[in-house]
Amino acid sequence: MPSFDRRRVLAAGAMIAATSAAAPAMARSAKRAAPAFPQGFLWGAATAPHQIEGNNVGSDLWLLENQKPTVFAQPSGDACNSLELWASDLDIVKSLGLTSYRFGVEWARIEPEKGLFSQAMLDHYKAVVAGCHARGLKPLVTFNHFTAPRWFSAQGGWTNAEAPELFARYCDKVARAIGADIAMAMTLNEPNILLILRKILPPPIWDIQRETLDAAAKRLGVAKYICANVAGPADIDAIEQGLKAGHKAARAAIKAVRSDLPVGFTLSVIDDQAAGKNSLRDTVRADLYDAWLDIARGDDFIGVQNYERAVWNDKGRLPAPDGAEHNWSGTEVWAPSLAGAVRYVHAATNVPILVSEHGVGTENDSLRARFIPAALEALKQAMDDGVPVLGYLHWSLLDNFEWIFGYKPRFGLCSVDPVTFARTPKPSARVLGAIAQRNSL
Repeated sequence: MPSFDRRRVLAAGAMIAATSAAAPAMARSAKRAAPAFPQGFLWGAATAPHQIEGNNVGSDLWLLENQKPTVFAQPSGDACNSLELWASDLDIVKSLGLTSYRFGVEWARIEPEKGLFSQAMLDHYKAVVAGCHARGLKPLVTFNHFTAPRWFSAQGGWTNAEAPELFARYCDKVARAIGADIAMAMTLNEPNILLILRKILPPPIWDIQRETLDAAAKRLGVAKYICANVAGPADIDAIEQGLKAGHKAARAAIKAVRSDLPVGFTLSVIDDQAAGKNSLRDTVRADLYDAWLDIARGDDFIGVQNYERAVWNDKGRLPAPDGAEHNWSGTEVWAPSLAGAVRYVHAATNVPILVSEHGVGTENDSLRARFIPAALEALKQAMDDGVPVLGYLHWSLLDNFEWIFGYKPRFGLCSVDPVTFARTPKPSARVLGAIAQRNSL
């Protein structure tokens, strides 16, 4: 398949121009004395169930991964085997000095057939939550991280009028099982991702996705097979409407079980910057974020997930500057983008921010080790300027399955042996851990 990185896809094809203050940020280290982060600030790492658990055979994406044609570079297979090795993952989080762990519960495991709920799998995730507490970690739980049960996508996924009710029913089951013991709940992960992809995916990728989905529908004997992060352009508006209603219904269901539990969702946010007169930035922002930011105003917090910036003039997106550092796919790595995204989202919503994902896909861990403190320095300045940030969760704890790009992108603080599943913390993990233990740069 063509080598389009998901993070690069989010880069809209063209990289970003420098602003005069940007370049020194990655080079600066936090040598000067830095004030402490607030007491109780959450330091953690993030994962997603389909990306680390392995053998998620009842999920909608498993079907797509294991067929021809497919848009996926390779199937997820055993992934990191975290369905079995979750305790080892928690041990690593604790050993690094982090204080929280974001993980997801897998809808396809909990409701493998419509209306059939697995008590054994609810008990499994209850054990993971208990494992967090045993290690002094706050469990931050995502109820849906893109994947859904196969039966759900076979009946039209989020375009089906029944979808919000079905999602709320599932969230009610999960909340009753673990809601009393978790610190924060995220209903959906990046529900705006298709809005971003619609503008920037090249035609060949849409063609491959269409062929993949058509083949799946034919195999199952259904009219359409629609997933939350693999879909056709014609279905995106209907998917978005279903996701919006789904979040609201899920929030109500979770709150009905535990009214004091902080509930929100996570949003993919590029640090969009304006260059020159009549910049397209605000028009782009309105299309990609406005509807979701409006919904977030009624939530307890919003998760911000940032990997890059974009500089817009009146004609389009500007290229990256000469000398910029890049990730595995050629996308510019620019550490202050996190703070820019956080400032924008808080200004638009006036709700607390959780940095629910932030990282860099690279084989060069020294880049990651420099990137983390540089990004946190700018984030701390935003906090000093009054932006309420609850915590920082790095993506990801492990090198894992990165959706249609398979196992090539390396976002992990730890490498994972594909045969033994042995986890090995990288130097960057120690950098983040040291900051967390000091609660200061």
